[in-house]
Amino acid sequence: MKEKLPPGQVAVKRIFPRHIGSVPKFDLQNWTLTINGEVEKTLSLKWKDLLSLPPVVSVSDFHCVEGWSVLDNKWEGVAFKTIVKIASPKDNAKHVFFRCDDGYTTSLPLAELLDDDVLLAYKLNGKPLQAENGAPLRLIVPKKYAYKSPMWLRRITFSAKREFGYWESRGYSDTADPWKNDRYSK
Repeated sequence: MKEKLPPGQVAVKRIFPRHIGSVPKFDLQNWTLTINGEVEKTLSLKWKDLLSLPPVVSVSDFHCVEGWSVLDNKWEGVAFKTIVKIASPKDNAKHVFFRCDDGYTTSLPLAELLDDDVLLAYKLNGKPLQAENGAPLRLIVPKKYAYKSPMWLRRITFSAKREFGYWESRGYSDTADPWKNDRYSK
């Protein structure tokens, strides 16, 4: 049986908001999510467009690189696979770069974003995300440390090349695998 906690992690009851600046303000009437780059179809989704996509629910653990984990979070949102299907990445699109309202960035290989538990979340445990936890929209990648699950998403760019994000360019691991205690770049 697989252990519930990765090495170096301690279970806590709630997610502690962590971010590099102040919590951005947003207006859902004017909010958009842009999907661009190496895709057949560039998208500019308004909030109502995003909510019209098929919703999914995924229960997963959330691991912070600081050493705490929150177990069994119930996320609701849109499967990242749905965005991939609509935008139709070109054959050379191997990486995805995420930009957020606060200036935060991160990237992941496209292949890792195709897991069933990866989603663009707008609800946590049956309630709309709170601003301090990434509202209106955040990426959730349960198999990675939380810095790979960016908050306040505004742009998703498919690319042929890997690009380091905020923490990765400051010495954090680009692979960010909590089960390998992969916190820092080698």
